Amino acid sequence: MSERPQTPGEFVDHLAVVTAAIGTEVPSPALEERLNRDFGAAGDWFAEATALCHRGIAEGWLCGREAGGIKFGRPVKEGEATHGMSVDVVEMDDVVGPHHAHPNGEIDLVMPVDAAAEFDGRGAGWKVYGPGSAHKPTVTGGKAIVLYLLPGGAIEFTRD
Repeated sequence: MSERPQTPGEFVDHLAVVTAAIGTEVPSPALEERLNRDFGAAGDWFAEATALCHRGIAEGWLCGREAGGIKFGRPVKEGEATHGMSVDVVEMDDVVGPHHAHPNGEIDLVMPVDAAAEFDGRGAGWKVYGPGSAHKPTVTGGKAIVLYLLPGGAIEFTRD
């Protein structure tokens, strides 16, 4: 049995720029607005994050597991390097994912692979859910990669 390739430091370092900017701010609409302004889809940071995710999927260090038509994985556990946040990455293609709750909130980077793809109604950019929120993550309009930052690594899979 082969082991999953190691997550490169450059991926963690790139994400740490955003996690440092978030710091201890509670996920909220104001944070979503700030992230879309400072690290939005038209910027270099977003382009590099997208390129790193595509590379990670191709090289097998991202999205190495699959269930229900969703490729997924947690390449970075919560810790100092990402300011207490874990990093999950999923690849979804016109699919509804499992219902889950966000005890501490969820900060999502949406990277459409297909131009019309949206995650929970959001195209390219950031979607933020506050503490105590819950949803069935849904991608419509084609394929998208979504990177989830979870404060404290907290997520609770639930029945809806």
